[in-house]
Amino acid sequence: MKSFSFRGASPNLDGLRRSRAASVLPPRLRTTTCATLFALACIGGGEQAQAATPEADDGVVHLAPAPGAPQAAKGTHINKTSPRRSSDPDDAYVSEPAMLDEEQPIEPLYHAIPGFLESPYGPPSFGSPYGTHHLLGDWGGIQPWLQKRGLYLAINDYESLSGNPIGGKTHAVTDAGQTGVTLDVDWHKLLDGGDWSKNLWLHMLAVNGHGRNLSGLIGDHANQVQQIYGARGNVVAHLVWMYFEKSWLDNRIDWSVGVMPPGTFFNNSPWGCAFMNVWMCGNTTPTKYVAGGRDWPSGNIGTVLRVMPRRDFYIMGGLFAVSPHSYNGGISGWALAQDGLGKLSTHLEFGWIPEFGPNHLIGHYKVGALYDNSKYNDLYSDIHGHPWVVTGLPARKQSGQTSMWAMVDQMFIRHGEGPMNGLMLGLQYSYASGQTSAMKQRFAVSILDTGYYWNRPHDMFGFTFQWADFSKSAIRQQRASLAYDLPFQSTNFGVPYGVQSHENIYEFFYTAQIVPGLSIQPDFQYINRLGGTKIFKDAAVFSMAFSATL
Repeated sequence: MKSFSFRGASPNLDGLRRSRAASVLPPRLRTTTCATLFALACIGGGEQAQAATPEADDGVVHLAPAPGAPQAAKGTHINKTSPRRSSDPDDAYVSEPAMLDEEQPIEPLYHAIPGFLESPYGPPSFGSPYGTHHLLGDWGGIQPWLQKRGLYLAINDYESLSGNPIGGKTHAVTDAGQTGVTLDVDWHKLLDGGDWSKNLWLHMLAVNGHGRNLSGLIGDHANQVQQIYGARGNVVAHLVWMYFEKSWLDNRIDWSVGVMPPGTFFNNSPWGCAFMNVWMCGNTTPTKYVAGGRDWPSGNIGTVLRVMPRRDFYIMGGLFAVSPHSYNGGISGWALAQDGLGKLSTHLEFGWIPEFGPNHLIGHYKVGALYDNSKYNDLYSDIHGHPWVVTGLPARKQSGQTSMWAMVDQMFIRHGEGPMNGLMLGLQYSYASGQTSAMKQRFAVSILDTGYYWNRPHDMFGFTFQWADFSKSAIRQQRASLAYDLPFQSTNFGVPYGVQSHENIYEFFYTAQIVPGLSIQPDFQYINRLGGTKIFKDAAVFSMAFSATL
């Protein structure tokens, strides 16, 4: 599906997915989810834009605040490789801002709202999904030439090998991967335009998925243990997003319009794609499985407006066309004139991003909801209230589909610069209308930290527990099918092997940076009640993911 990636120096997770609300990790991405995959070295933010300096002694090009940019607050953590100011603003340098700001002073959020590529993934900043460290450096001078002209290009390849030696329908090993290319265009630089073009961007992302996800082989059509769904048909470049973004008033107002996955902006966690399981990566489940809330790699035609009346608080609203088809934009994502796009999905989210104490212990607190005014088949009732799977009559139409979410994460111990550089605890809850979604609700609790304790500050590890509850309407339909010896029906969570109830997933990962731009991630998942049933024995899944941003 989607894949996102955590990027930056501390920790550097250049290979995590699903999603553009991309924090420092997406497939998703989200999709993506998001271990996420892609990274791009871009700079935005008008007067707060920064220029790279070449005098780096550690192999990484650092950024210096441009004239007039706000300085770090007193008491702020400063990296030993402090940013330095460029003597000539017209010089062309490769910009390497760490996605998590690890190479930059930590400015409290009340001090400055970051621009497009100056900050972590996810609201209130919409950063590149692939990080900013390039394995191949400046590409022999190509990157500086492009970036001086406002063109920011990144290529990422993500591969995940997974196998289940224990449990499941069968024992198997699969590879699921994707190659992604991002292009971000700073129109102010490209056109040398006036004030109208400041903070005006075009964002594009296309991916090529390949391989097969393990979950379909081991008996779990509801979940996917790998972030990448696998091959997406005979498609060389599947369009994920292509949209314009413009910000005003020092990024207090940010507007995007074009083709984009709703889940890369809403219901998205800055650390979710650190985990491999796709329920975690990108916007959370079950929201991403309803037609109005799809995530990477499915882009909807729509618009998003974010307003920040305070530097630590945002209100974000979105309006998206809803596709009645299995794939938004067709299998390729480029069929933007699909039929049946008359219905709309409305999204609203409130977010609070405080920083506590002298160490700026950052937290993300958000609640939101979406309403899709399309009509959907009831999973159980026909037009007379009886099981349509038995009577053969048309299913009852339900007007509208709703999903709601609440997400919290808080840093408790800081090890150094960067909003992901410390001990963090996260909680997620998401709900979807049970009459039309086979999964009604899901809860997850997670803990993450870095390799600071054993002198590996660029590494990250984490543990999560997920509980998913399937809806009463889906269960009643399955019981009716079983009672009359009829085949189980497909839902938005696939075709079950038996009567569903709930599913539990335990996951542990460790992401290690080999060199900037290259990471590996061993991952272990234990799936209890595969697909929400007891048909197959619990599965133990071992995985190894590789991510390289070229």
